[in-house]
Amino acid sequence: MTFTTRPTLRGTFGMVSSTHWLASQSAMRILELGGNAFDAGACAGFVLHVVEPHLNGPGGEVPAIIATAADPTPRVLCGQGVAPAGATIEHFRALGLELIPGSGPLAAAVPGAVDAWLLLLRDHGSLPLRAVLEPAIGYARNGHPLVARVGETVATVQDLFSDHWPTSASVWLADGRPPRANSLFKNSAYADTLERLLTTAEGAGSDRVAQVERARLTWREGFIAEAIGDFSRRPHRDSSGEDHAGLITADDVAGFEASWEEPATLDWHGHTVAKTGAWGQGPALLQSLAVLAELGDPADLDLASADAVHTTVEVQKLSYADREAYYGDGADTPLKTLLSPAYAASRAALVGAEASLELRPGSPDGRTPVLPSIAAGNDLVTDATVGEPTVSSDGVTRGDTCHVDVMDQWGNVISATPSGGWLQSSPTIPSLGFCLGSRLQMFWLEEGLASSLAPGRRPRTTLTPTLVLRDGVPVLACGSPGGDQQDQWQLLFLLRHLAGGQDLQEAVDAPAWHTTGFPSSFYPRASEPGGLVIESRLGAAVRDELARRGHAVTESDAWSLGRLCAVSREADGVLAAAANPRGMQGYAVGR
Repeated sequence: MTFTTRPTLRGTFGMVSSTHWLASQSAMRILELGGNAFDAGACAGFVLHVVEPHLNGPGGEVPAIIATAADPTPRVLCGQGVAPAGATIEHFRALGLELIPGSGPLAAAVPGAVDAWLLLLRDHGSLPLRAVLEPAIGYARNGHPLVARVGETVATVQDLFSDHWPTSASVWLADGRPPRANSLFKNSAYADTLERLLTTAEGAGSDRVAQVERARLTWREGFIAEAIGDFSRRPHRDSSGEDHAGLITADDVAGFEASWEEPATLDWHGHTVAKTGAWGQGPALLQSLAVLAELGDPADLDLASADAVHTTVEVQKLSYADREAYYGDGADTPLKTLLSPAYAASRAALVGAEASLELRPGSPDGRTPVLPSIAAGNDLVTDATVGEPTVSSDGVTRGDTCHVDVMDQWGNVISATPSGGWLQSSPTIPSLGFCLGSRLQMFWLEEGLASSLAPGRRPRTTLTPTLVLRDGVPVLACGSPGGDQQDQWQLLFLLRHLAGGQDLQEAVDAPAWHTTGFPSSFYPRASEPGGLVIESRLGAAVRDELARRGHAVTESDAWSLGRLCAVSREADGVLAAAANPRGMQGYAVGR
């Protein structure tokens, strides 16, 4: 038996895996109350806003993929907010900017997470809204033990808060210093916001759906939208080093609603893998799977070998080059061709014995790829406010985002990746107790690109949940925080679990790696040609062989890469769950 850091949980009642134990247990409580996976997922989402404030918040976004017991066809829930009406390339250029800042109000997209969770509850929930929101309100009002990483994050931006973001300083530097690890932390302003939202919703009567719709309307057009619009327009310091006002207005908030969409899918190794459309990076995982299938049986890959590391990395470089050239909201992405066996075979032919140092998008349907003019190497970011903090070139993990998977006894399942609106992204809105996000940084300020900035367009997000079906039945939900690394780490997990037959926890625990050999999605859009980050557990022989093949190898700590969560349904109906031990925060629960 292979040693794992914790057991793969098994049972028949329900399973939850998330990036924080309080969110997992809160979701499990909802299942115990008779709620379904969607009630539980939404509950976890609202709790994550409270207990992982350095990784996500109500001012951020969430994409999810679900399947219901009544209809196992996967559906994408889009809670990715759009660029506000005033967010034009001309506006940013007039400010003297070549890139959208990675922090501050100018980088904010319209918040999408809360409306998405509420839409999920309206269409597929079963419990009263109060039952779903009570845990989040309780943790915000009465406090929760703050994970050490929150205080560490605040310490990196302490001067910014003190000198330029006083409303954030009042929350996070209340005693003149960052909060201590494991200290009880309260956010009464956010508790008041949720309670006021709930009280207004209950004013619509006892009908559950009417309450949820009233809450959605209050968020979009009531006191929350007004406070967001007012505060956003005040100038604040951002990662450009200057003060800029934001662009979001109350009308922008009112104009956005979360939506349901069809997923992008790929039939692979006896399974169907479902991802978001090309407004997110999800199809890059599908492309990587398709190319690997052209290179041989994925079950034959020895993922402890230098050859397998090299092969997966070279394949992913090709997929992410296509992401850069063709993915974007509103873009004419030739997704059918990009996922076709013929195109995959043409890309597989480019995988050689040595590391490629080039960005090599293909020409699907004969198209000429168009890349940003600055899609070249530069220094990786060290500013603690910017990006969806992932792993820098020194291998140090600067943060992540969040994830939650839930599967219930009836066959309902959800995979969701909440993010954005983290405490270091933008100044706290004092009357609401949360801040805005910084997702606009994923747009380019150049015309004619697949992800050029335009009002009403969604930024090409890195948030990428996964749902897997076998014979039309959902059998696996998984995902990982980690920005551009999310689908890279998920690829390894799927290869190990679905093709290699490893147990969930074994596949989560196994050594991870990723490439940085393409433009980052985050300010200042860095790229490291040939960059490869590996966990040291792979060993010196593997590291040295990869370097010999031309990879610019950075050896990270033994347990530092990957943030996987996963729940599954086995052939006999047994449910299972696993969670990432790295960071000592994620947890799975179930029975």
